[in-house]
Amino acid sequence: MTQTEQARVDTVVERMHSFRSRWPAADGVAVFNRVYLAVTEEIDRRIDGGEFPDRRAAVTLDVLFARRYLTAVDAVAAGRRPPACWRPLFQYRRHPGVRPLQFALAGINAHIGHDLALAVVDACRALGCEPADLEGEFDRVGDILTLLEERIREDLMPGPDLLEIADPLTHLLGSWSLDRAREGAWSAARLLWGMRELPDLAEEFTERLDSGVGLVGRFLLTPWP
Repeated sequence: MTQTEQARVDTVVERMHSFRSRWPAADGVAVFNRVYLAVTEEIDRRIDGGEFPDRRAAVTLDVLFARRYLTAVDAVAAGRRPPACWRPLFQYRRHPGVRPLQFALAGINAHIGHDLALAVVDACRALGCEPADLEGEFDRVGDILTLLEERIREDLMPGPDLLEIADPLTHLLGSWSLDRAREGAWSAARLLWGMRELPDLAEEFTERLDSGVGLVGRFLLTPWP
């Protein structure tokens, strides 16, 4: 990784580390931030380890993807409304009836379901390429996310003593799939790229994608007694 690429990645990681010291550990956005920080650091380690043949493309996608989340945080901090996909997480971030796993998956839903598709388009514009040229990097990032999602569910799911109480929660969270979200993000990215010469249609599609992902996030954050 070049010094310039490393600096871009370091800036993203530093900002996420700063959030950890700023927000209480039980804060819902803080829960997602810890998860996403672990994902970002793992991706960066694998880029450095040579697992991504096109390092420039991988770094560009990684940074532009993270920037979507950071922009949502900045919007809320400035008193502005974040994208609809992020609003449920920020609205429910301190709700006592929402479990940590729900916060984590709601953030992943917003970031994968909406931000990833837009980040692919952003990266294509920045690199002067087509979505198909980024498919390898997209798939490798997705594989890392899948492994980490399994770890997240194990770490944040209520223990055996809460299993009976958590049965409805297990059913709710089991209805959401990272693999399906990834597939949807890739299809959305290809559609948006195909509509790049039709800005009005692309904007309408993006708004509908945003609101639809936000609705899923609101269901994932259903409070439990």
